[in-house]
Amino acid sequence: MKYIQAKQENFQAIYKNHSTALYYLKNAAGMEMAVTNFGARVVELWAPDREGNFADIVLGHDHIDHYINFKGERFLGAAIGRFGNRIANGRFSLDGKSYQLPQNDGNNSLHGGFEGFDMVVWKAEQRGNGEITFSYTSQDGEQGFPGNLAISMTYRLTDENEFYISYRATTDQRTIINLTHHSFFNLRGHGNGSINDHQLMINAEYYTPIDNTLIPLGSLDPVAGTPMDFRQPTAIGKALNEKFQQLDYGIGYDHNWVLDHGTGSPKPAATLLEPDSGRYMEVFTTQPGIQFYGGNFFDGKYQGKSGRSYRYRESLALETQHFPDSPNQPAFPSTVLGPGETYAHHCIYRFSVK
Repeated sequence: MKYIQAKQENFQAIYKNHSTALYYLKNAAGMEMAVTNFGARVVELWAPDREGNFADIVLGHDHIDHYINFKGERFLGAAIGRFGNRIANGRFSLDGKSYQLPQNDGNNSLHGGFEGFDMVVWKAEQRGNGEITFSYTSQDGEQGFPGNLAISMTYRLTDENEFYISYRATTDQRTIINLTHHSFFNLRGHGNGSINDHQLMINAEYYTPIDNTLIPLGSLDPVAGTPMDFRQPTAIGKALNEKFQQLDYGIGYDHNWVLDHGTGSPKPAATLLEPDSGRYMEVFTTQPGIQFYGGNFFDGKYQGKSGRSYRYRESLALETQHFPDSPNQPAFPSTVLGPGETYAHHCIYRFSVK
């Protein structure tokens, strides 16, 4: 691999009797990725600027130990489940039965609990240079969720410079599911300055406002006339200092937007442009929502790859998803999966230059 710096020997370990490893993907256009089966994480992702210079645009670590024994941000580059985002008080009811999940985010459950899908070793099967499939069976009762859930995720690095994620899952018992991907991006290069000058567009006229614990209130509020309006490409930092309660609750942007499309094939959800390098990312999804998180909780205390510090608002996540706390919000799209049904969703991060 021409650009990848992660070494396979640094990602070999035994975690709960399972072997971790590192895998390399590349395409004909020169893009490269490194991924590990620990949490099905993207470790490196190299993309060109308008001059043809490549940079690693995702946050991560150089060694598997730093993912397993994390300090600071836990979810770097990871697959998220069984339920991405937050569930109020870690509780939900299904078919008249109540379930208690780990409360790992204040009183709430976040991203599947203390040992979500980011903290398990997935079975990996690589097919050629540009494709790998991860699979995992989440046992009935794992982190409090009902049903044996069989998950398969395929990552493709296409010759069209797309990082394509296909999700599939089945269950033997009615359960809830909300899978997503949690790379933290900086299109200037990881650990390379603020993302507040990145120009973001989100294809949404509404968002789900939150309370002070980041749980949705249940309404769909219009973005028009608020700092939540990204219907046109807008510098992320443009309205960050405006007096607006939702920004106070999120300590910036940490909200779900309601995407303006139906189900079926992946539809445009968001775009992101870094004006100096010209790197441009488009996000497509079959999911009804997208969480934009602006890196508000990074403090620079802990180092990532190549000894770089990851600081406040120097990265962002765009997580395609169902809405947070959906099991407790009857008006939100359902996240229930039953026997005989197949959970199938797709997400594409497409890279080019402008």
